[in-house]
Amino acid sequence: MLYPAIANELIERANHDLAVRQQLFDAGKLSGGYDPDMEAVHLSNARWLQTIISQIGWPAREQVGEAASQAAWLIVQHAISLPDFMKQAFALMNAQKQTRTIDPVNLAFLSDRIAMYTDRPQSYGTQFVSDEQGRLVPYQLDGSLDQVNQRRRQLGLNTVAERMAQLTVEQNKTPTAADRRAERESYDAWRKRVGWITA
Repeated sequence: MLYPAIANELIERANHDLAVRQQLFDAGKLSGGYDPDMEAVHLSNARWLQTIISQIGWPAREQVGEAASQAAWLIVQHAISLPDFMKQAFALMNAQKQTRTIDPVNLAFLSDRIAMYTDRPQSYGTQFVSDEQGRLVPYQLDGSLDQVNQRRRQLGLNTVAERMAQLTVEQNKTPTAADRRAERESYDAWRKRVGWITA
């Protein structure tokens, strides 16, 4: 490992992110849109990571170890208020996968998340949304379900249906139609504000 201090900071920041998320979840604050306390953690982590990337490139396993490299990906995956940073990190990871150890599952999740926020179909079925009845469904897929499941199998992931079943168990309530409408309006307003969409 080349950068142990950076590795420690990455892990601490990712752990803090998850701890704040759990606190907000327990307080029932994660179902009404993007909580400002959660966004503040994500922005702080992302801005710090931007500085690190400018110094050492993508923090891959060779630079910071496996746990810290996974933490770096988590920070980028949660940097949803910084579209340009997410896209740049994805491009950097893709560019460096020939020379550094980049987890292909991380690339798949990040690719799908960017696709979802930009209204494009996802390739790996990692992102889920609520349908008109409030049921959890995969966000729009690029190709048939069989094609997506084949891509998932190549990465060692379970099927879309299996993952959806896992997430459904974790879902704590079914929103009303009014809740879903308000959530969608809030989501679209947020995407415009941070720059994922323009209209």
